[in-house]
Amino acid sequence: MAEKAKSVIEDSAFSGGVVPKWIWGTNNDVNYVVRKSVELKNVKGARLRASCDNACAVFINGKSVGKSSEWQSPMNVDVTASLVDGTNVLEAEIQNEGSAAGFVFKLVVKLNDGNNVEVVSDDSWKFGTKRGEEPTEAVHLRGTYGDGPWGQVFDNAAIEGRVPSGTFELLPGFQVEKLFTVPKDELGSWVCITFDHKGRLLASDQGDLGICRITLPPVNLKSQISNLKSNESGESAPGETKVERLDFSKCEIKPTGAQGMLWAFDSLYFSINGGPGSGLYRARDKDGDDQFDECVKLKEFRGGGEHGPHALRLSPDGKRIFVICGNHTLPPFNPGEELTNKDYTSRVPTNWAEDHLLPRMWDANGHARGIMAPGGWIASTDPDGKTWDIFSIGYRNPYDMAFNADGELFAYDADMEWDVGMPWYRPTRVVHATSGSEFGWRSGSGKWPNHYIDSLPPMVNIGPGSPVGVDFGYGLKFPAKYQKALFICDWTFGTMYAIHTEPHM
Repeated sequence: MAEKAKSVIEDSAFSGGVVPKWIWGTNNDVNYVVRKSVELKNVKGARLRASCDNACAVFINGKSVGKSSEWQSPMNVDVTASLVDGTNVLEAEIQNEGSAAGFVFKLVVKLNDGNNVEVVSDDSWKFGTKRGEEPTEAVHLRGTYGDGPWGQVFDNAAIEGRVPSGTFELLPGFQVEKLFTVPKDELGSWVCITFDHKGRLLASDQGDLGICRITLPPVNLKSQISNLKSNESGESAPGETKVERLDFSKCEIKPTGAQGMLWAFDSLYFSINGGPGSGLYRARDKDGDDQFDECVKLKEFRGGGEHGPHALRLSPDGKRIFVICGNHTLPPFNPGEELTNKDYTSRVPTNWAEDHLLPRMWDANGHARGIMAPGGWIASTDPDGKTWDIFSIGYRNPYDMAFNADGELFAYDADMEWDVGMPWYRPTRVVHATSGSEFGWRSGSGKWPNHYIDSLPPMVNIGPGSPVGVDFGYGLKFPAKYQKALFICDWTFGTMYAIHTEPHM
């Protein structure tokens, strides 16, 4: 995206006046050159904004004045020096990379007498296929500026904190705004987020730097986005985002390495991953000072590390907490223990075993050697962490899960990247984690095939990657088709997928 140049033309000139049209040639799959000539005289200043789905280069009188590599990042340039008294030729090379195609343009010229001239993309433009040649065919209109999927795209050029072009590749209708850059030396590496009862964001460090609380600015509040900064004192000037490390000094237990967090039952629940402190914890503010003064371990988890305890979710009925863990974490109780302790139950028969007909080949590098069934698991517990019920088993290393509006649970499980090319390789996959389900993960070559009658197949295979966050799009201000989608994030390739589900009988 071009740098915002100083100009006599204000941003407000692009929010009113003559409304441009989105234009193209006859075929979405063909790249074109669009052209228009305009007579000007006594120009004091001029500025243009233009955007193209997907990319464009704009020329004035044969000179390149700006480029845009994605429609979400329009060019915003001062072009006073490029204009002449007399005829001015405006041209744009426009390119599409599939799906919707459109080019939008607005040039605002201030004359010496104080009047403005506005030149916009509309049906008066012509299109051809070669720059420099006079085109003869009138362009086709693809919509009016402000229409979906592009919306008020010119506003993006004025957002100071906007992520630079090329950092994110986005679908039409989406935009990315930079909210905060985490200073790793001060606040660590954030690996888990949740919202508290006041709508503030909580983020946990994967190490020993604890949990931060972030009060976010209103969406698209331009005056605040450029002022984001960490504030360890807990004080913030008007218009700034407040980022503070939570004070656990009154608590005997200090949270470290939380890889799952959930606000529920007037408490912050978190799962600590690894070390002697591995387990499920609850923190509460009992004296009302907006800091935690009680922190207790509700349940010890037997395992940790990258394949340890991960995300927490509230059950659809709001009565229980669901926990998801990787295959290096033993279940919350031993097989058969539920028979002697009424607080322990399982929806999956606890006589889980390897069930191999052929000898197993362990991983040649030693990964997960000796790790037996049931592998990774999902269980639920009550608000006090007393009763435990195993819900689903047979995972490798799922990090997160989410319930849909019907109360059905979906989890995103990891692959074993070293197995690529082997007959037993399993890609990362999203599964419908039904009550009592078994997905057949076993170490090495011992993974159950999908056709095993007591193993469920995936809902959808994703491919190589590293699963992290999972959630549904309910209530988000996303394009309509995505508001019911299941969103999953892959850490390895920096990708977010949208999965559209439908019932199948």
